[in-house]
Amino acid sequence: MSCPIHQATIEAEASPAERIALALDEALEPEAVAVGLFDRGQGRFEIFAHYAEPPPRDALLALIEGAAGGGDLGPLRIEELAAEDWVTLSQGKRGPVAAGRFLVHGSHDRGRVSRRRTAIEIDAGQAFGTAHHASTRGCLLALDGTLKRRRPRVIIDIGTGTGILAIAAAKALGAAVTASDSDPLAVAIAAENARANAAGPLVRAVQAQGFAHPALRRRRCDLVLANLLERALHDLAPHFALHVAPGGVAILSGLTQAQAPGIEARYLSLGFTMERRIILDGWTTLVIVRRSARTCRD
Repeated sequence: MSCPIHQATIEAEASPAERIALALDEALEPEAVAVGLFDRGQGRFEIFAHYAEPPPRDALLALIEGAAGGGDLGPLRIEELAAEDWVTLSQGKRGPVAAGRFLVHGSHDRGRVSRRRTAIEIDAGQAFGTAHHASTRGCLLALDGTLKRRRPRVIIDIGTGTGILAIAAAKALGAAVTASDSDPLAVAIAAENARANAAGPLVRAVQAQGFAHPALRRRRCDLVLANLLERALHDLAPHFALHVAPGGVAILSGLTQAQAPGIEARYLSLGFTMERRIILDGWTTLVIVRRSARTCRD
């Protein structure tokens, strides 16, 4: 008989929601077996975490409040789920998500997806990226628009998570994609998802912080995908300037509308031009183009 799972859920505004999810995912005490983040509409997001044992309420609330930084939070709910209910929730059974040519679905919807779209099967788990979050959906829409005008050959996905963006690019182009993540668990999950989507030979998942991997250090890219947090995008900007080839494209997301102008200004100062902004549910995706090959300084 399967053991029950204990679920903690809380709602937050767009800005602190991803910080809370990241804090829950990285915490060793209590240690979550899965973390998810879903758009509830009207600028509110639901964060859930699953635990093998009942998490200590006071410690969990302190962790959440510290990550939120004073944001408006809903009540913290902790409940016991039967094993079959946990599987349903952890696999993100909230229906397929369409984004341009792409259709992201869970394994439970495998037999119901349209063959007219590029289908990507991703079950939610211990890495971010199922297309239910607006930043992931924005990246897929930006990728779809970019591929209507360009056919990049050298493609990198930074902070790959579940591998969803790398898989989308590989399947749409039939081209090799290198996907990096600093979390070894995410690297393993991305590689597994690539194999499950018949893109295993095309997606190479490596463990690295940003571009800091031998396979990436000397690469000049036609397309870089990066669905990260604001601080990571800020700190990696000079590396993008070095690694994106002239005329190459970078798709940046994981930014609230308030954060986006600062990141946009930083990249424009390093030799990029703005091509497109996509705003979904308070989150912004930037599509920028490398203007020149001149050396840029931090």
